[in-house]
Amino acid sequence: MGQTLAEKVWDAHIVHAAEGEPDLLYIDLHLVHEVTSPQAFEGLRLTNRKVRRPDLTLATEDHNVPTEFGSRIMPRGPFIGSNLLINDPVSRLQVDTLRANCEEFGVPLYPMGDLEQGIVHVVGPQLGLTQPGMTIVCGDSHTSTHGAFGALAFGIGTSEVEHVLATQTLPLKQFKTMAITVEGTLAAGVTAKDIVLAVIAKIGTGGGQGYVLEYRGAAIRALSMEGRMTICNMSIEAGARAGMIAPDATTFAYVEGREHAPKGAEWDKAVAYWSSLTTDDDAVFDAEVIIDADALTPFVTWGTNPGQGLPLSASVPDPELIGDDNERSAAERALEYMGLTAGTPLREIHVDTVFLGSCTNGRIEDLRAAADILRGRRIDPTLRMLVVPGSMPTWMPEPM
Repeated sequence: MGQTLAEKVWDAHIVHAAEGEPDLLYIDLHLVHEVTSPQAFEGLRLTNRKVRRPDLTLATEDHNVPTEFGSRIMPRGPFIGSNLLINDPVSRLQVDTLRANCEEFGVPLYPMGDLEQGIVHVVGPQLGLTQPGMTIVCGDSHTSTHGAFGALAFGIGTSEVEHVLATQTLPLKQFKTMAITVEGTLAAGVTAKDIVLAVIAKIGTGGGQGYVLEYRGAAIRALSMEGRMTICNMSIEAGARAGMIAPDATTFAYVEGREHAPKGAEWDKAVAYWSSLTTDDDAVFDAEVIIDADALTPFVTWGTNPGQGLPLSASVPDPELIGDDNERSAAERALEYMGLTAGTPLREIHVDTVFLGSCTNGRIEDLRAAADILRGRRIDPTLRMLVVPGSMPTWMPEPM
């Protein structure tokens, strides 16, 4: 019997396997930020252990970076970014702690002010560190973003962060696999985010629990790498451990030439291997979901979780028409919280704030798409728009 993409990557990284025990997997890349790492580094310190592979570890100041920061760009160097712009004392302490830990344990760090600093899930692909066939972990659930490259990437807890820092391995029970097949062609104005919201609306916020989701089909292959990253990023909102897309020519074109991408003969060797990372025709998934891309329209969420989503042409649902008691109760609470009335057309709901950015949609393609919509139009004075680029190169894409 053939193997799925996830099974191929998993098997290629098994360090030890024994009956009745979790597999011990080798980790190719460990991304670190200031929120989930302090206790992990302290655990190393208390047991007098070192970071096993600092060269396979990368830290970036991420969650506690002020959004107004950006006017002070400095040459690359240790701890170049000032933390004086961080007003919250807890946030400042976390950043200071990360800097001290990285210096003590020899972990590379992109601090505030560095030209490559940014959100971990934007920085990895941007630098060419994220590559097909890798295992990638980070103390952040949206690590699944990197699965867009054909990597097995997932979030881990603080104790697991410590384990990876100390051993470059992780004991894990193998995940189940689910195929998300999206055939057809997206209409104008329908994006990758609409695909994943349609998936979540169909299977629910817990439908992917215990699974690695592999996105397949013509509509997926037609997406840019940015679109693929959006889909894999939001796999977590369906409860999945990870999302993956098989690498192809689009993937290779994105990675080629980036700072940490293979070069010369090593590039040719890498592409030859990456090209083998596809699900075999006779592989069997544990579950499959089929989405018709031709029928998709823009999606919005009306409630308080991504599973409460509907096409923009629909209306706010009536909880009384929902048969499941738990779902009905959740819908009632959501409508009360959102201040919405059942039956209201979704198109008629006034928009107060537009947020563009963060790890799901903070790449340059996302900002340019928004700019194309706004160009030549006036912004409603009652509307607030917040833009948070995912990295310094996104904020400042042109050479200085």
